[in-house]
Amino acid sequence: MAERIYPGDSPPSSGEHSNPKPAPPSSDKPIPQPGTYVVQIPKDQVYRVPPPENARRYAHLSKPPNYSVESVAIKGFNLTSPSPLSPEFDVTVRADNGNDKIGIYYEKGSSVNVYYQDVNLSNGALPVFYQPTNNVTLFKTALKGSGIELTAASLRSISNDQNKGTVPFTLKLRAPVKIKAGSVKTWKITVKVTCKITVDKLTAASKIVSKDCDYGVDLWRT
Repeated sequence: MAERIYPGDSPPSSGEHSNPKPAPPSSDKPIPQPGTYVVQIPKDQVYRVPPPENARRYAHLSKPPNYSVESVAIKGFNLTSPSPLSPEFDVTVRADNGNDKIGIYYEKGSSVNVYYQDVNLSNGALPVFYQPTNNVTLFKTALKGSGIELTAASLRSISNDQNKGTVPFTLKLRAPVKIKAGSVKTWKITVKVTCKITVDKLTAASKIVSKDCDYGVDLWRT
């Protein structure tokens, strides 16, 4: 490796005769201050993250995972009571890994949240599991909230929505995963899913009227 190092000057030891130092050669580049080091590395030895040989392993990720909400059972919505709400959502999420070359490890630290307008109603997490290649997994997650106080305007709005049979919610899912390709496993990657779902009523027998999920998997960032 070609390198050029400029160490700081050392003082002469006691008793040594100090010879005059020759003038430094003329150069267009500034000379570093004493105590600094400059190392020059050829361009073909510059490394990046992930290294190219590892990045190529995942270039065949032609089918990213697909996510959707299959069902929602709702409890804890007494809109006529003045007490704070304790809403519960039993959500079934479908994870479709249609790729025949990768498996997915779902790690600890995930989060699932349900919102009405901008109010966070319930929270939960995904189970920890491994999803093999060409696999569809349905997993249920229980989301719970307590002490939720809606404004008078929000209460009127959600009551009107229920009367019309179209109550809109937003589900946000964040899951740290590791992708396995052959015998190699990646660093942690964050799966981010946002689903706009509309249900017909606020009960355990609620049905999904409409749903639209956006999802993404960023291979190079957590």
